[in-house]
Amino acid sequence: MVIGLLTARISLPDSHSLKDKRSVLRSLKDRLVAHMNVSVAEVGDQDLWQAAELAFVTVAATKDVVERRLAEVRTFLNSTPRWVLLDTETQLM
Repeated sequence: MVIGLLTARISLPDSHSLKDKRSVLRSLKDRLVAHMNVSVAEVGDQDLWQAAELAFVTVAATKDVVERRLAEVRTFLNSTPRWVLLDTETQLM
């Protein structure tokens, strides 16, 4: 069993309130959970309107599957214009 953790810092330049931020993050979380078999949580910058730190976790039997899923998450985060991906870090356990 391999556990993969991807932490990502994103900027939300069009967000003007915490309500705007929550709306964008809810949409992001719903799409990823439904389509990529990962769990998502906001783990930092919770009081900032235009920034978020998110953690994405997945579990699989092999390292290749975990790495592929986390790469798909990173690709999704890079391809959406509603936010700017600032930084990512990946850990396998």
